[in-house]
Amino acid sequence: MTEEKSLGVSQRVLSPSRSTSSCSSKQGSRQDSWEIVEGLRGAMNYTQEPQKQEGFLLKKRKWPLKGWHKRWFFLDKGILKYAKSPADIERGKLHGCIDVGLSVMSVKKSTKCIDLDTEEHIYHLKAKSQEVFDEWVAKLRHHRMYRQNEISMFPHDISNHFFPTSSSVTESITGLLESSASKKRGSMTQQNSVQTGSSLSFPCSSNESRIPSWLQSSDDMERCSKDLSHCHNYLLEMSQLLQSMEVLHRTYSAPAINAMQVPTVISAPLRLHASNPNLSTLDFAEEKIYSNGSETTSEFSKMQEDLCHIAHKVYFTLKSAFSMISTEREKLKQMLEHDSASSPSAQIVGLKNALSSEHSEDENRSLVHQLSNESRLSITDSLTEFFDAQEVLLSASSSENEVSDDDSYVSDVSDNISEDNLSNDVENERQTLDSMPDGSMECHSKRRTCLPAPCPNTSNISLWNILRNNIGKDLSKVAMPVELNEPLNTLQRLCEELEYSDLLDKAAHTPSLFERMVYVAAFAVSAYASSYYRAGSKPFNPVLGETYECIREDKGFQFFSEQVSHHPPISACHAESDNFVFWQDIRWKNKFWGKSMEIVPIGTTHVILPAFRDHYEWNKVTSCIHNILSGQRWIEHYGEIIIKNMNDNSCHCKLTFVKTKYWNHNAHEIEGSVFDENGKVVHRLFGKWHESIYCGSSSSANCIWRANPMPKDYEQWYGFTQFALELNELDPVTRPLLPSSDTRFRPDQRLLEEGNIEGAEIQKQRIEQLQRERRKVLEENNMEHQPRFFRKSEDESWVSNGTYLELRKNPGFSKLDNPVLW
Repeated sequence: MTEEKSLGVSQRVLSPSRSTSSCSSKQGSRQDSWEIVEGLRGAMNYTQEPQKQEGFLLKKRKWPLKGWHKRWFFLDKGILKYAKSPADIERGKLHGCIDVGLSVMSVKKSTKCIDLDTEEHIYHLKAKSQEVFDEWVAKLRHHRMYRQNEISMFPHDISNHFFPTSSSVTESITGLLESSASKKRGSMTQQNSVQTGSSLSFPCSSNESRIPSWLQSSDDMERCSKDLSHCHNYLLEMSQLLQSMEVLHRTYSAPAINAMQVPTVISAPLRLHASNPNLSTLDFAEEKIYSNGSETTSEFSKMQEDLCHIAHKVYFTLKSAFSMISTEREKLKQMLEHDSASSPSAQIVGLKNALSSEHSEDENRSLVHQLSNESRLSITDSLTEFFDAQEVLLSASSSENEVSDDDSYVSDVSDNISEDNLSNDVENERQTLDSMPDGSMECHSKRRTCLPAPCPNTSNISLWNILRNNIGKDLSKVAMPVELNEPLNTLQRLCEELEYSDLLDKAAHTPSLFERMVYVAAFAVSAYASSYYRAGSKPFNPVLGETYECIREDKGFQFFSEQVSHHPPISACHAESDNFVFWQDIRWKNKFWGKSMEIVPIGTTHVILPAFRDHYEWNKVTSCIHNILSGQRWIEHYGEIIIKNMNDNSCHCKLTFVKTKYWNHNAHEIEGSVFDENGKVVHRLFGKWHESIYCGSSSSANCIWRANPMPKDYEQWYGFTQFALELNELDPVTRPLLPSSDTRFRPDQRLLEEGNIEGAEIQKQRIEQLQRERRKVLEENNMEHQPRFFRKSEDESWVSNGTYLELRKNPGFSKLDNPVLW
């Protein structure tokens, strides 16, 4: 049997320009590469019901644990369930449930690994033998195509095979529920149809002809109305079941309802979205705890199971309705944008409304940091994208130690923070240091508040086509269209981490070592805040030898950075002020999973507070961009940051970036503690990495850090913060003091900032070609690039060699022999 047949994977489509030798080379390297398994394509039809498959597989442990554990998997009609044992599967005690039809499946034959990206979570599975691996891959492929065929025929009923309704309820209760449900279904359908029609009926001008046609052609809202009606009936069934269980409890002295786990499920609907729901971990009562015989026990347990199944159906029905609403929302948004562009009157109305809104608000009130609850990519849209996708090789550059998680923590943090404490701390954060010069604020007021041109429209760029055309390549080496970039550089992104350097200034003036640690921890978290609105674009990759400096009199620090290595790409930076010294070198490992991209940083951040001789070190957490192939990208960070004082082990800090759950109101949460040398908690920290960090108990916590308000119209400016808007500004005073290698002189980045996309793309390709030529010259002469402003330390990290700021003083870089980078 050939390798293709054993894997059950279709032939890949190769570019006609590729030679036979390249095909042979690709075949030879297949086992060492990740491979996306092809799904249902075009007009294909797959109606043959596949055989069930079950057995043990290894699954990567839930974050933050390491290694693998053995789990029993059961595959039926495209739904993959797993638990600790076969008995748990039969009892319904599931650890998770995956719809393989809605997942991107990738395999790696050399390590016998199977990865399933459900968009919400990434599941890492491994087989112990090659035979088991081949068998599971083949079965998963068949079940996946069967499930995709089923979904394509009935897209509005995605959940119909997840958890079928149990028929174990007594006939009397079932009859009552069916009678009540049929009555309610009729009334609710009629009511929702009327409400839907009225909510979407609005007057259209003669120029808005596309919207009425869309309303007439779209039937998703009608389906959504039916789904909500069904959900209402399911809730009625659950209510009836709870009443029946209470009657049974009173009649036979069964265990109290509130002593069981079912109410926990009902009281926490926002957790129903989990890929491994709490519902599936219900501990059904054993017979021995009932005192009135096996018949009563069996009847009560059946009601419990029915309640669990109906709750699952409520979740999946709501999820289906949410997907349809999201799809229709995007359609309507596109229609309105089109009509706004073609109708001057629409623009006038929009400006008039915006002006009216501004007048209604307090003029002194800044634009608050908004909470983003944007809709995610709909399931049907995502499925369609991958039904037509070619089978490709994934990047082989990822580490086998990637962080995975299919569970999350439940936060008990209260939102009832003292308003007095909040206002006081925010006011304190706005105070400037006494040591700052008087003219610093004047300098700051002259900085720009917008970019020369808004960001381009990237909706017409297919990232999937780009990845498909770069089969087997390291994603860090793949040349992306310049439109996908933002007019900032990775070296400038490192400088963004100093936006809240005032936290280090506060730490430098705090006598208590535990309180100093609190401020340092808040600073470590604040480095991620600017990424919240930036998932839709990427920074420019620096070329080897490129530099950047940022001297901020208003903030009191001097920063410079340099690209010290190209393969692997390593960026180093250094900053210093009267209160602290900051440095780090960082590189990233990227892993594309089909719908998501994980970015694993490698490197350590250092901060020294000379006043106390403290030397802090900490790591960075993993970042993940979801919906990578759609316009609704969103970013999350998860993992642990451990902060240590290398000169004093009296205290340390542990921060946990909690992994997001779909539809979870506790998204982007931070939990942490400051410990003494005996491991006792001294301070507790909590908050959200894009908003604020608090210290103390939830009822009387103090706000340690709060993100700055976003600029007006920040969506037009790549989601930049005010600090980011200023980073690439080139003023006449600074220009003659900079080396020619400074990022602000880079033409492709400057042209993108000015809105010249074609010119930026031409310059980008020219600069990349110049770098290839320089590297070729170095290789031909057996030479290595030597960074100018950084050196390697004994621990292989990159630190400043102390020359940059000295060279800048007098006479500057103008008389130096600077490399020609662009």
